[in-house]
Amino acid sequence: MKIDFHMPVKIISGIDCVKNNSKLFKLGSHALIVTGRHSAEKSGALADVTDVLGENGIGYTVYNEISENPLLSACFSGGQIARESGADFVIGIGGGSAMDAAKAVAAFAANPGIGEYDLFGGDLKPSLPLIEIPTTAGTGSEANWIAVLSLDGKDKKKSFKSLCSFARYAFVDPKYTYSLSYGYTVSTALDAFCHCIESFLSPKSTEITRMMGVSGAADIWKVLCELSPDKEITPEQRELLINGSCLAGIAINGAGTGFPHPLGYNLTMFKGIPHGRACAVFTGEYVRYNMKTGEGKALLEAFAAGIGSSADEIAAKIPGMADVNLKLTDEEIGMFIDHVADAGNYANSPYVINKDEMKDIYTRLFA
Repeated sequence: MKIDFHMPVKIISGIDCVKNNSKLFKLGSHALIVTGRHSAEKSGALADVTDVLGENGIGYTVYNEISENPLLSACFSGGQIARESGADFVIGIGGGSAMDAAKAVAAFAANPGIGEYDLFGGDLKPSLPLIEIPTTAGTGSEANWIAVLSLDGKDKKKSFKSLCSFARYAFVDPKYTYSLSYGYTVSTALDAFCHCIESFLSPKSTEITRMMGVSGAADIWKVLCELSPDKEITPEQRELLINGSCLAGIAINGAGTGFPHPLGYNLTMFKGIPHGRACAVFTGEYVRYNMKTGEGKALLEAFAAGIGSSADEIAAKIPGMADVNLKLTDEEIGMFIDHVADAGNYANSPYVINKDEMKDIYTRLFA
């Protein structure tokens, strides 16, 4: 039994956790706030943060140029702005895109003179201190060291990981998700659920990451099975989702994700399918292939029992909730496979699919 674990982020959760812990924002004299165009303001998180900074006499600059699937170039520009503004710490507010970008911005800010792609070289000075505040319940980026960045002009993503990219503090307040639409809520919840199940099956998982994964999945599964477009999402459901997402972020920090993620990247990059739905549509195939091994079957049955379901029910319901309707040509399928064939995620489950099986999966779902 493995209980290896590393989790240096201090997570503070609950309604008004930012306002109630204002002294923790004293990480410097000037903050660069990294956000998307609208979510930080719409959620109320930006106002809470700027109020707290003002109370503490801390200056700030808002950098709101982060889009979905954040570009490496935007993060590089953010690092330059951080240095020009005299920022000595970074606050990421938003969904996974903004929080991932904040990790890269903090690294670029602390390493003047490096080029964009030098970020992935590993020989970096420590990043600026970082605070992360999620406004969606999906990626769990606030709880881990992973930043997934889009490479300009390449239709490709690359992960940046650094021990210096763990946030000093993560503030997890469910009220910041109240403004999310039904569709966006479902998509981000599916992303978090995929993190839970894929990390649970990972050969890098431990008893602790599996505990986090199944606990988060149980909360997310409960809400997903209750949600309906004609019903308002309750504060209690919002809390279960954001807490489950955070637990999922902790789980993938140690265990990573499986093949639904690289296969899903193509649907996001080339077809505009939201990331959570793009991953979840492959969950049925992920279950089907891993049930072929004794280890995979045992793990899936344990996971399903832990959330009060069955492997068959998960395999049917999660792709159905993704609601992805696409038709792909043979040429597109071949291009998609070549595009993600070298991803490390394939080895991260009991059953390791090959290129022929990738083609089988895409064809079964989209031909």
